[in-house]
Amino acid sequence: MRRALLAWLVPAAILVLWIVAGSAHWFAPDQLAPPSRVLAELGSLWQRGLLQQDIVASAARVFAGFTIALAFAVVLGTLVGLNRTVERAIDPTLQAIRAVPSLAWVPLLLLWLGIGESAKITLIAIGAFFPIYVNLVAGIHGVDRKLVEVARILGLHPLGVAVRVVLPAAFPSLLVGARIGLTQAWLFLVAAELLASTRGLGFLLTEGQQISRPDEILVAILLLAIAGKLCESGMLAIERRTTAWTDGLR
Repeated sequence: MRRALLAWLVPAAILVLWIVAGSAHWFAPDQLAPPSRVLAELGSLWQRGLLQQDIVASAARVFAGFTIALAFAVVLGTLVGLNRTVERAIDPTLQAIRAVPSLAWVPLLLLWLGIGESAKITLIAIGAFFPIYVNLVAGIHGVDRKLVEVARILGLHPLGVAVRVVLPAAFPSLLVGARIGLTQAWLFLVAAELLASTRGLGFLLTEGQQISRPDEILVAILLLAIAGKLCESGMLAIERRTTAWTDGLR
């Protein structure tokens, strides 16, 4: 009970500050909509069925992009983590690509893939890929050398060492990367839905900005925050359940 109350302490303080800011007229109504107006807009969008369509469209894009990113990150991260030659050949380029801002990919993806779903999913996959890849490589590099040496003494083939020793030992790091990558996918979603979208939370955010509707903007921001938090909490629950065998501080 106490932990639950602590978790709601900061959101409650933000809500109170938000109400006070509206009542004291710290911002004009066209700059910061009060909570009541935001809730009214949320209800209106839901009743018209628009909000459900936006949520489903965004969730589908995030899921598709994250799945693709996870598959590529596991393959490349394993190769780079286990093979020093592959690491020297691939990792510097990937680290350089990782430094490119999300919006910088938008013009290129528009030229390559057009304005369809492929460009949006690809951009989300790019954003989700690197946290998974970096954490997996770090996890593989952090595997206890003694475990590998024992496996080799027992006669395990290099592939067997990788599958039965290294990857299970690096699995907690993979889950941490996946949790961060899924949250990152929601961050890249907004940039992805700038690519001529007609549905999605990113589109709702952009539409609110274009028509000067702060209530619509705040609805999109709140839903993005809630979606990201739900995904993060779900991944954290999976992480705790599947890594209960680890001897960690928590």
